[in-house]
Amino acid sequence: MGDTRADDRGLAEDGTIRREGSLSRVPAAFAPLVEEAHSLITDAFGAARLHSAYLYGSIPRGTAIPGVSDLDLLLALRTEPTEGDRAAARAVEAALDASSGLIDGAGILLFGTDTLLSDLERHDLGFFLACLCTPLLGTDLAARLPRYRPTALLARETNGDLGLALPRWHWLAAEARTETERRKLSRGAARRIVRSGFTLVMPRWGGWTSDLEESAAVFGRYYPERAGQMRTAAATARTPSADPAVLTMLVDDLAPWLAAEYVAVHGEKTPRP
Repeated sequence: MGDTRADDRGLAEDGTIRREGSLSRVPAAFAPLVEEAHSLITDAFGAARLHSAYLYGSIPRGTAIPGVSDLDLLLALRTEPTEGDRAAARAVEAALDASSGLIDGAGILLFGTDTLLSDLERHDLGFFLACLCTPLLGTDLAARLPRYRPTALLARETNGDLGLALPRWHWLAAEARTETERRKLSRGAARRIVRSGFTLVMPRWGGWTSDLEESAAVFGRYYPERAGQMRTAAATARTPSADPAVLTMLVDDLAPWLAAEYVAVHGEKTPRP
């Protein structure tokens, strides 16, 4: 299931988390879109501005579904992003969205290299880049980052701030008036919940996976009383629901419990400025 082989739980021989994606795994249907992204990013930013670019998500993992999956990119800039950089990224996103019916949207994250390599982000953005991102352009920053293990420190620094998302989710749920708005919220919240649920138990399980169904299943081994809810969250993350009852379960029940349990088990994520 997903990218994690049953014999190693996503780990290399030395017990560190193996990088999960590769350009060789990009499904053939998505290869032209990835090539277009390469070209558009090069033209929009250039070598003077762009240090490196990365794919992440289901496309480099080889599990993307045409018409359902997103095209997700991270750009490491030589200095911190400016408003001009953000405008350029939005233009690239729009061009990718318009060029293909294969994806359910393109998204670009922008960070300066100093941020990505900082001590503060070592076990969050640093881990994300080194283990969950696939190099597309430039010199890979992963060579300047450590090898990561499924530790409590990694759990705390990746998802120990789930509680900060709850006020906004509650507000969005209360304000949602259309099925489209409810589906968008249910998808985003469900993805965050499943990933947090997995990393809550990751140190005990002793491995890594980004597969949503497997993440929910692993979580359920340690919290069987919440296993059904987490399976629903994983299904909603793949197929968003406009059902108010599903949204209420996610935002008003599962997420608050999970946020409190996370802090109790791993502590709070180091605050950001």
